[in-house]
Amino acid sequence: MRRSYLLALQVLVAVVVLVLWHLASSTHVFGNPKTISFFFANPIGVGQKIYTWFVSGSIWYHLWVTLLEALLAFVIGALGGIVFGFWFARKPLVAAVFDPYVKAANALPRVVLAPIFALWFGLGIWSKVALGITLVFFIVFFNVYQGVKEVSQTVLSNGRMLGMGERQLLRHVYLPSALSWVFSSLHTSVGFAVVGAVVGEYLGSSAGLGYLIQQAEGVFDVTGVFAGMFVLMAFVLIVDWLMTVVERRLLVWREA
Repeated sequence: MRRSYLLALQVLVAVVVLVLWHLASSTHVFGNPKTISFFFANPIGVGQKIYTWFVSGSIWYHLWVTLLEALLAFVIGALGGIVFGFWFARKPLVAAVFDPYVKAANALPRVVLAPIFALWFGLGIWSKVALGITLVFFIVFFNVYQGVKEVSQTVLSNGRMLGMGERQLLRHVYLPSALSWVFSSLHTSVGFAVVGAVVGEYLGSSAGLGYLIQQAEGVFDVTGVFAGMFVLMAFVLIVDWLMTVVERRLLVWREA
């Protein structure tokens, strides 16, 4: 399928959704428009709100705060997940000993941890970063662990027959084999890093996209809530696109 055709279909879906949303909130096609717009806002009003935020410049600081929190959570959580994932996959005894503890830690609801992190680290950025790390780490960890475990034993045997040491096997066999799993987890982790930052901001902060959404919700400004969510979605899509660009650079050898 050509990329231009795929892009046209994606844009068409967005246009159809926006048109239906506008009809529902502005006409009597789907019921009382006042009731619908009260609960779901109006796409034109949401667009005007976003435009006002960017033109006035009031949103840039909030975007920067959320970006910084999400970036720190993503980098620290991803690095931790990659390192521990490789370590556990290469050390079966370590993996067996810590397996129940890892699963128990992953089972903890993150929303419950948010107030604890706020108590430990205060209402600054680090409580949001800590929450984001807990979301990112386990996604990357389990994917890297599985990717390393599924390395072809034939390739490993051939590498050892050629005299490769553990470092060479790690560089030329394990790492390339796990990269697809790593980037698959990173694509998912980008969104979760932002979610961790925004949820933390929503529960207690003085800046960020979560703070904007919480403030709008506090005064029943549904338009502001939807505007904040749309900015958040666009923010995640841009970061995910950058991740795709990096992935294509590093995985040029992979068959399309």
